[in-house]
Amino acid sequence: MTSNNPLTRRGFIRTSAMAAIGGAVAEASGRGGAFLARAQARAAPPASADLKVRLYQPLSSSANTRVVLIRDRSVLDDAGRVRAEIVRSMLDTAVTTLTGAKDASAAWRAIVRPDDVVGIKSNSWQYLATPRELEAAIEARLVEAGVARADIAIDDQEIRTNPVFRRSTALINTRPMRTHHWAGVGSLIKNYIMFVPDPSSYHPDSCADLAKIWLLPHVKGKTRLIVVDILRPYFGPGPQINPLHRWNYHGIMVSNDPVAVETICLNICQVKRNLFKGEPWPITPPPDFIAAADKTYKLGTSDPARIKLVKLGWDKDILV
Repeated sequence: MTSNNPLTRRGFIRTSAMAAIGGAVAEASGRGGAFLARAQARAAPPASADLKVRLYQPLSSSANTRVVLIRDRSVLDDAGRVRAEIVRSMLDTAVTTLTGAKDASAAWRAIVRPDDVVGIKSNSWQYLATPRELEAAIEARLVEAGVARADIAIDDQEIRTNPVFRRSTALINTRPMRTHHWAGVGSLIKNYIMFVPDPSSYHPDSCADLAKIWLLPHVKGKTRLIVVDILRPYFGPGPQINPLHRWNYHGIMVSNDPVAVETICLNICQVKRNLFKGEPWPITPPPDFIAAADKTYKLGTSDPARIKLVKLGWDKDILV
């Protein structure tokens, strides 16, 4: 196939992503081709007169990738601190729903085996770290499922040299949801960038090749569970964290599809930005790596028509 106006790879990825997202929005809003054309032309958020239109829509049970979002208003105290017992209960309910197991113990036994060596890839950046309470809840359930404590490690910056990660048979990926000044959004796909010795080599082109890391021999096929921290996420510009752009969302999200999860994270952040400003506030740079993870690297699905989002618990201002 030839063209007199060839697209760059980045342009192709962006157009493909916007076609999928725009189509879902057009169907939900009843605006048809005009909305889709606008989305493809600029990857724009909804018009200011209709800021609550969702870019992501929950879909039918025929969808073939599953994501579970759970929220509990009581998980944060008045100071924004995480209540450990509540976040553990949320995690158990989400994982049980994801796996279809009869209870939490059975759910975790379906995720790991007693002979597994498990690396929990967390995020330790002091301004937006994975809460210790969430890490502890994951670790406790792994032990209860029969994994030896000596075969479990929670790490971020030193995972390439961590002896547990070096011999790991399973990975659990957990990180806060956030926008990111290099990638557009920087939640779960980007969380594996410390598996490579030269992270900065993945920064060009808005981090378009992040999913390639997931195909490296020491990473490929090992991720058993993805746990997104959406308790107090970040939706503003960076690299510094502006406290005005964090909010109490009171949620966590679990799946085994990092691309579907990242797609939902993107859309929650975009809707929040629009509502915060009272007008469209596009995420920049465009997070083209999400579509690349799907179309180029076949890591998961960014197509809303193939994502089944299960929503549990508190639904006020859920934004998706």
